[in-house]
Amino acid sequence: MPPSPPHPAPAPQDASGPEHARGGLLGRWAVRLVEMAGRPALTVLDGIEDVGRAVRIGGMGLANIAIPPVRLRLTIRQMEFIGVQSLPIIVLTSAFTGAVFTLQSHRAFALFGAEGMVGGTVGVALTRELGPTLTGLLVAGRAGSAMAAEIGSMRVSEQIDALEAMAVDPINYLVKPRMVAAMLVLPMLTALFDMVGVLGSWFVGTQVMGLSEPEFWVRLGEWVDWDDVWSGLFKAWIFGIIIGSVACYKGYYTAGGAKGVGIATTTAVVVSSVAILVSNFFIAWALP
Repeated sequence: MPPSPPHPAPAPQDASGPEHARGGLLGRWAVRLVEMAGRPALTVLDGIEDVGRAVRIGGMGLANIAIPPVRLRLTIRQMEFIGVQSLPIIVLTSAFTGAVFTLQSHRAFALFGAEGMVGGTVGVALTRELGPTLTGLLVAGRAGSAMAAEIGSMRVSEQIDALEAMAVDPINYLVKPRMVAAMLVLPMLTALFDMVGVLGSWFVGTQVMGLSEPEFWVRLGEWVDWDDVWSGLFKAWIFGIIIGSVACYKGYYTAGGAKGVGIATTTAVVVSSVAILVSNFFIAWALP
């Protein structure tokens, strides 16, 4: 008997069939969903890491105040850069802030015949809120960006590495003078902002809007007390710590050459400004 022919082997399944294509599509969608869900988590973690590094830099800078050498010459140089060179923009901004706030307050109070309340209202607003907040934002934009750019340039050009090789603590040499200068100068600039803002308010209120000058000063003296002034100066001191910490942190951890310096400068201004506005709310909530 002739042998029976062998059974044909089953044809292999086509890997490119509809079931396989459907499974690959579902897998890609699953991976994409996981990536989309993970991005916010990574963003939050990066933000927490940034906050931790900034707090660490600020804490080390404050702790180095008690560690010699004092760096008095560097501190005075930074005070001149942050404070004296910021005077023109502080004076100009404060004068027009007081003027425009007086103009708008007069229009509002005139609706119910209480124009005499303008002086006290402007005084309280300047000393408690507008003075320290606007001063902090202006200094963050002018001096904070420059501090971040200077330290960032030193980082990408390996000057900070050279300081470490020479056994010089970069925190003590770079961070401490800038933080001390910011902490000392911000309250002074805020006090100047308050005084010039009140003068701008007085000029517009009495010389332009026709308010009674004695009533303006009487209301100002009755409504504004030393608690308002000290609370504004305390806010300015906190804002100085924030600006110094954020600017030094962004500059200290700069990477990526000239592009990285530009990114550090921009983010230093943005983060400092947001931190000032957020902390201002919580300080105002906590203070009486």
